[in-house]
Amino acid sequence: MISNTKCECGHQNRVGTVLCEACGKPLIELGEAGEILEMRYDGAARRSQRANPNFIDQIWNFFSSVKVAIYLIILTLLGAMLGTIYPQVSTFVNLPNPDEYYKKTYGTLGEIYYALGLADTYNSWWFILLLVLIGSSLVICSLDRVLPLYKALSKQKIKKHMEFLTRQRVVYQGPVQEKAEDWIKRATPVLKKKGYRVHSEDTALLAEKQRFSRWGPYVIHIGLIIFLLAVLFRGLPGLHMDEHVSFPEGEVKRIPGTTFYLKNEQFKVEYYSEQELPEEFRNTGKILPKLYQTKAVLYECTANCDDPSKTPALKEVARHDIEVNKPLDYKGLIAYQYDFDLTPKLRSVEPVLVNKVTGEEYGKLKLDMMNPERSYSLGPYTLELKNKYMDFMLNEDGEPTSKSPNPNAPAFLFLVKGPSLPEGGAQFIYFPKQIDKERFQQDLINEKLGGVEKKLDLDVKTMDDVDIIKSTSYLNIRIDRAMPFVWTGLAIVMLGLVLGFYWTHRRIWLRIDDGQLTLGGHTTKNFFGLRREVVSILKPLGVDVDEKSLDNGRNQE
Repeated sequence: MISNTKCECGHQNRVGTVLCEACGKPLIELGEAGEILEMRYDGAARRSQRANPNFIDQIWNFFSSVKVAIYLIILTLLGAMLGTIYPQVSTFVNLPNPDEYYKKTYGTLGEIYYALGLADTYNSWWFILLLVLIGSSLVICSLDRVLPLYKALSKQKIKKHMEFLTRQRVVYQGPVQEKAEDWIKRATPVLKKKGYRVHSEDTALLAEKQRFSRWGPYVIHIGLIIFLLAVLFRGLPGLHMDEHVSFPEGEVKRIPGTTFYLKNEQFKVEYYSEQELPEEFRNTGKILPKLYQTKAVLYECTANCDDPSKTPALKEVARHDIEVNKPLDYKGLIAYQYDFDLTPKLRSVEPVLVNKVTGEEYGKLKLDMMNPERSYSLGPYTLELKNKYMDFMLNEDGEPTSKSPNPNAPAFLFLVKGPSLPEGGAQFIYFPKQIDKERFQQDLINEKLGGVEKKLDLDVKTMDDVDIIKSTSYLNIRIDRAMPFVWTGLAIVMLGLVLGFYWTHRRIWLRIDDGQLTLGGHTTKNFFGLRREVVSILKPLGVDVDEKSLDNGRNQE
């Protein structure tokens, strides 16, 4: 928190510099005078230490604080813990009324839990905001420290101030009998044998090794930033999908949100016989599936993909028999076997338009349950589809509606035009299933709509005109293109941990003045090891010293 300072060596230091960038002389005292020097950033100036911070600097100072980062991490952990109290909405395959589910299942606490948005914690704005704030803190913390440290380490001066040397944790002072330059030359190969890189200047020397270990924490930060970005980007379209999709047997169906189509060519299920069942399930009446398999073909759309008026051009890209734990995997798209339904469903019917008075037939139409055509021409009559109801019901006002998108009780409302009908046509509702015709009284509804049922009818002549889906396979479709970045981030974090834990940055400075040797040593950790190493270096050079005498004594390990 100081202004520009000129050291006695003549070097002009930047604002906030604690130690002279050239000779290392202390410019200000952060603690008591004479204490061991703070060498964490080699005394280099940091932006967060500006004397008169402006608004931008204050924001920078806030996010560069390690305490703030710890508080943000604690808040995020608490938020993540809240998300584990009750199941998240995303864990359910189909939950039409989540508010009713939480209230009914967990009572008042469940209702409050859902109302507060905790049922979707990990996708909530506040949780994502916490992740963004942690990422911002990591970036600013790193830049605030790594840039000054890099400048300090990349521009180290060999000859250091005497006070800089004598205020290190490892210090030695003693006489040298021979000429200073000769002693320095003899010390160089000894230091190199210990793995040090040696730089000398007249009667001063700097020996350094394993500087790369200083970047360990910042490598960890880079890994965490990549990890957080990958987690946040999973919410972008096309990067992440975890959907449960039904595929009726014999149909080609588009996978939502992609250009891929999947065909369920055939579904097969096998059951355990009574003898094959585990003992606890025998004589219980339960039928357990031994195998359920979807013979799947994956297609990729190459043209007309988003034009509903045209048939998409499909190219087969993969074929696989999907079983439990044996998914189809193609370029990051994975289809897992999740469930199945053996309930027969109506796919299409081909009824004939018949004149109920004369018995004359005007032609056959194909009525697809999910994708019917908008208009049919049969003889002199035209049938325009006005509406369809996949699961027909009458609401409180007596109006037709559909209670679900599944074709449980399909009904089709047509506007029929032709001879002996009103000029604007008459409405006609058609139930493909005979049971629904009787249950909903098709003739009575049509009589109220316009009386077409007295003249015309749609009639299925044989079962050959009925196409039934024998089974439906439910697949869990997953796409996670962000996962490689997640693993990359974690790998970088592990690399940073290894750098920081298994190597230490060691430096030894020495200078000889008028036959007096002064040595100062610093390491990021394990000062006992550095003292032992200094002893093993000095003894071959004729300096009789022990480890205890190297301890500065101003501060304990």
